[in-house]
Amino acid sequence: MSNTEEEKTVKHSLIGAFAAVVSLAAPAVAQQHLSITTGGTGGVYFPMGGGIAELISQNLEGYSAVGEVSGGTVENMARIFNGDADFAMGIADTVSQAASGTGAFEGRQVPVRTIAAIYAAPMQIVVLDEGPIQTLQDVKGTRFSIGAPGSGNEVNTTTVLGANGISFDDLGRTERLSYTETADGMRDGVVDGGLWASTAPTSSIMSLSASRDLRLIGLSDEEVAAIIEQDESFVPFTMPEGIYPGVEAPVQTVALSNALVAHEDLDEELAYQVTKLLHENAEYLVSIHPAARDMTEEFMVNGASVPLHPGAQRYYEEIGLEIPDRLRP
Repeated sequence: MSNTEEEKTVKHSLIGAFAAVVSLAAPAVAQQHLSITTGGTGGVYFPMGGGIAELISQNLEGYSAVGEVSGGTVENMARIFNGDADFAMGIADTVSQAASGTGAFEGRQVPVRTIAAIYAAPMQIVVLDEGPIQTLQDVKGTRFSIGAPGSGNEVNTTTVLGANGISFDDLGRTERLSYTETADGMRDGVVDGGLWASTAPTSSIMSLSASRDLRLIGLSDEEVAAIIEQDESFVPFTMPEGIYPGVEAPVQTVALSNALVAHEDLDEELAYQVTKLLHENAEYLVSIHPAARDMTEEFMVNGASVPLHPGAQRYYEEIGLEIPDRLRP
């Protein structure tokens, strides 16, 4: 082979190699990586966020996404504020505080907007069937668990009871117990009831129902209205017949939604496409975690505690949903 032919061969090889490198590199350059900050690995947020990340990665050209472990909603709102995450899972009351710069976010308002409410955490007032509690007002004078000290459950119980004129001083004995401890106390007959602010069905309640007959206490229309008037993060919610053994009719209560949210500056078209993905793949999310069965069209919108992202609003309006004034950007 002559030097000229050898030079041509080398040149062509180099050109081919360069083209291959460019071809391999191009998708990586075009791919935009998205972070969805979720919660601990033992909760609902982590698998739900991971499922949403998989939907994005498999269906939105030019994007890949990953669910990130976090300490929960407060940390998630900080990540949105600092630009360390593109999307976040969050519970309604904390997200609302972040948006208004109140509570844990005093002096630091987070410009957060809702993509979609995903599932509800209903306030489940569970009592022993043979016990004295028939209505919410009947908790007065009883041995009632309000949740572990400093927990979100304790905060929620304070709101539910307080909005309806019941203070902890009205209880016969105030028990500050975790969900598992409350169930154990009811099983042993030393606690009359408690409030669970969690997804339903809840494992500790299911376990308790195997050994004790239970009753869910429903809220009246007036009691629901009083709670929402005190804290608009709550929404009306009906627990279905058969959710637990012995529950033979729907039970009216209130719930806090858990939503996918984002910074208000998130690209509008991306927000639109992600909202569309969630709506069209609700059954897939139910396969990730059954809590997503709450994700009806109406709940996706009305479960929001802060205004919708403009991209999400555009999608919901396109499919004919009515947007309440409180949720317009």
